[in-house]
Amino acid sequence: MTASSATGGSRDYLDRLRRDIVFSENVRGQTLNFHTTWGLFSPKGLDAGSRLLLEHLEISPGDDTLDLGCGYGPLGLIMARLAPRGTHVLVDKDFVAVDYSRKNAELNDITNVECFLSNGFDQIGRRRFDLIVSNLPAKVSKELYYLYFHDALDHMKPGARFYVVTISGIRKFIQKAFQEVFGNYAKIKQGSTYTVALARAPSSRSGQLRDNSGNAAG
Repeated sequence: MTASSATGGSRDYLDRLRRDIVFSENVRGQTLNFHTTWGLFSPKGLDAGSRLLLEHLEISPGDDTLDLGCGYGPLGLIMARLAPRGTHVLVDKDFVAVDYSRKNAELNDITNVECFLSNGFDQIGRRRFDLIVSNLPAKVSKELYYLYFHDALDHMKPGARFYVVTISGIRKFIQKAFQEVFGNYAKIKQGSTYTVALARAPSSRSGQLRDNSGNAAG
């Protein structure tokens, strides 16, 4: 093989890598088409943890939801289909992930969503939700988990649900942290690799987000 043909072959290969990865997924009776790219989490298809979470998710047609760490959007966009009367917020700290979430919302004609950059909850403002979900990263500090959990509680409506999926190896920590932060914990489904857990906000909230005058935020 000549040097020029080797170079040409390499360029072809790199050009293929730069093209969007395209696939379809069917979950809970909803079929969505996705575009992704290398560098995003699970770019070639819906990961087993997210699928497990979606299959065991309690969601109502009017729920307002948040997908924390949305990646290219599978959790938030499927929730938007399952709760067509709700408003659905998808956030990630990676601008590439947010761009692909927006692209995938448009590709699937899903209009009841907002996708934007946020480091955890720092751009969420005073919004509150009926349902928050997250496919939590495994290799982060426990301090970051506690920030997520306390911020989630502050952004939950009375009686709201917070679902997470994690590797099963940290399920005992999640149980302990949920009990400390929310006062409750439920193991929804445990598989060989992943565990889905649920915490609920109190049905009446004395600790609602408050505006500068001390009044409860609406």
